[in-house]
Amino acid sequence: MAEQYQEVLPFLHDKNPQARALALQTLLDQTPQNAPHRTIFFDGVSGGLHPAKDPEVFRDLKLLCRDQPEIAHSAFKALVNLSDSALVTPFLSDSSFLAFLVSYAIHPPSLCAELASMILSNLTAHPAPCNTILDMKIAVVVDPSIPGGFYPTSSRCATSPTPSLPAKPSTQDTPAFPLLLDAFVQAASEDPNASPERKAKLHFLASVFANLSTTPRGRLFFLTPVPVRPLDTSSPLEYPLSKVLPFTEHSDLIRRGGVDSTIKNCCFHLQAHRALLSSESDSVAVTPSTITAPGMNILPALLLPLAGPEEFDLDDMDKLPPSLQFLPDTKKREVDPVLTHTLLEALVLLCSTRWGRQQLRDNGVYQIIREAHKVDKDEKVLEIIDRLVNLLQRDEGPIEPGEDLDGTGASSINEVVDDEDDTIVEV
Repeated sequence: MAEQYQEVLPFLHDKNPQARALALQTLLDQTPQNAPHRTIFFDGVSGGLHPAKDPEVFRDLKLLCRDQPEIAHSAFKALVNLSDSALVTPFLSDSSFLAFLVSYAIHPPSLCAELASMILSNLTAHPAPCNTILDMKIAVVVDPSIPGGFYPTSSRCATSPTPSLPAKPSTQDTPAFPLLLDAFVQAASEDPNASPERKAKLHFLASVFANLSTTPRGRLFFLTPVPVRPLDTSSPLEYPLSKVLPFTEHSDLIRRGGVDSTIKNCCFHLQAHRALLSSESDSVAVTPSTITAPGMNILPALLLPLAGPEEFDLDDMDKLPPSLQFLPDTKKREVDPVLTHTLLEALVLLCSTRWGRQQLRDNGVYQIIREAHKVDKDEKVLEIIDRLVNLLQRDEGPIEPGEDLDGTGASSINEVVDDEDDTIVEV
């Protein structure tokens, strides 16, 4: 049977679109991980060694993503399935194809943008694509008459319509990642006028951000001030991480899970703790940089998913951030124990310094965690709650020489992170 499927592969680049469509439809069922004849796509690829040239099947599938809508949809689906294999990553990680995926995902009318973001999610589980995307600049035509204000030219294909452009459009190379982040935020808007032409919610970009933030370079992107509007360098500065904070309570599990992991991974960067915990009214730099931007006020984003409808006495209520006071009776906690654990790990990381622990105490973290401990039944969640409570409630010893007292990273992440067997790791 495998031989019969092998005979179909050459039709993926047949001149007849009907032949391409039929071949792709026949092969699509063999692309999932548990498909009986999936190995037909990996001939000549084994043991981590790759030929100098991409195998023909992957060249075909990348081209078919630009084909007619029915064919393109199937090609994107095939690559979503196949890109879960590390063997495939090198063949889908060339800069031109990654630029196409990024440009396609951020262009509002792209019909398969959600599938493109899924491919990016799978690919960024590996270091090389992460570095390529972090370095990437894409060509855009900037024009206020275009939906979204710009057009990424590398997105051009049958399922990503080209808008009406000026007679002689000029392009500019723009860093891709801020545009990807903006598209992620805009796609979640419930305002029908925000981006009426956007065809996808782009939830899987949250997984892309989580993957990128496992690398030091990726974390630095989220923790380095950039213009609020990527195409307007004169706009005010902000920390990119602040854009994703509202999604820790989003209804979609993939979106909020990726955001939770991104936040936690950024908490590993000790020098950023002051910026992470400061209010938006404070202008803060992440050392050694001297560039300042409004603080990210991260605690409400971490605590809201952990909070329930409990009432607090006035003394405890006064400690809570305003957004956590007087929550309605209908308030629900995060239902996924893995995400609850991730949020708690972020809080543990923020306890890495005396200054951070005091900030958490002053903002009612113990009060919220105390109530969560009463109702949570998951053993791993209860263990890390106990760990966090011990950090918040312990007596602080004398101030040590060189101890970080202002959250700017004068010391390194200490025994708080690695004093137990369950060391916190990037995810």
